[in-house]
Amino acid sequence: MAGNSQRRGRRLTPKAGAPKGTGGKNKDSLAGRGRTLPADERPWHKAYSGTEKLPQRTAWKQDKERRAAAEEGRAPKIGQPGTKDTTWGKGGGRGTPTTKGRGGKPAAGRGGPRVAPGRKANPAKDSPELLVGRNPVLEALRTQVPATALYTAHGIDIDDRVKEIVRTAADRGIAILEVSRAELDRMTGGVLHQGVGLQVPPFAYEPFDDLVAAALEQAAPLLVALDGVTDPRNLGAVIRSAAAFGAQGVFVPERRAAGITATAWRTSAGAAARVPVAQVTNLTRSLKACKEAGFVVVGLDADGQTDLYDLEAAVGPLVVVVGSEGRGLSRLVGETCDLTVSIPMVSDVESLNASVAAAVTLAEVARRRSVEV
Repeated sequence: MAGNSQRRGRRLTPKAGAPKGTGGKNKDSLAGRGRTLPADERPWHKAYSGTEKLPQRTAWKQDKERRAAAEEGRAPKIGQPGTKDTTWGKGGGRGTPTTKGRGGKPAAGRGGPRVAPGRKANPAKDSPELLVGRNPVLEALRTQVPATALYTAHGIDIDDRVKEIVRTAADRGIAILEVSRAELDRMTGGVLHQGVGLQVPPFAYEPFDDLVAAALEQAAPLLVALDGVTDPRNLGAVIRSAAAFGAQGVFVPERRAAGITATAWRTSAGAAARVPVAQVTNLTRSLKACKEAGFVVVGLDADGQTDLYDLEAAVGPLVVVVGSEGRGLSRLVGETCDLTVSIPMVSDVESLNASVAAAVTLAEVARRRSVEV
């Protein structure tokens, strides 16, 4: 039987393979393209956070994501346009742009996304922030927090708080700017702003020594220390609880911990304007300084040897140390504490959220002190 070798149109020569030493036939088409842009530098992506004009298509994508997030009760997964510098000035700005066209040649004389190698640029620590929400903005203005501008949305629902906000800002000579709600959404990155935003300079931290000295002037000194709490919302909630239950101050580490950001400001509902907050270089050393000043240092630990309801030291000078969201107290901080305290719970819940644990502890301390008076 003849088989396939006799079929019509059969191939008489071998197939041509990829050229040797080229890395494949598509290698040349990939030359000169440069690195892949991250999502927040792509003008066509909903995560775009650049300073170039926002394309209409991208704005539509971000608005669609905001609506979907609002319906599902979650934070929108979009960028914050205007927060990341992605443009080059005339003549290439500072240095030489690495954006390349076809063939690997720089796209001279053409603006566009910055494609400089290296890590992503983080916003400067000393840059102003936008404080949003009616209560936080009102509390900040009442307590004379420095501010450079007040933004209000067109068509805002005016209540007593908004009236006082505008009146106080005008009395202090703060510039009042009315912007569209979409513009305020863009400035805040989709955060719930309630139609107002206050531009404030970087938070002014209290010197740690002054914080301790001011607390010791009170009849019942009480401070709160945070050990590696990285969520600014937890920090804001702890500051709010500290204000509610009579603590004279809060101190946090400078590194690997949350600082006072606009998120922390908003979560504290303005309490950050009334409770002094200090940053310390070394938390363990600062706790030892508190002990030398006469404080009893108490760390919150699910396996603590002392029950919160049996804490006799609550009526004296006290420092309550709250551990991080995941690992709790670090080893050195735990060893520095005079006592570790556990919160009794009736269910099988492993542990409480850091801010909730702080609130429960401070409430019990306040209750014991009110009984002693």
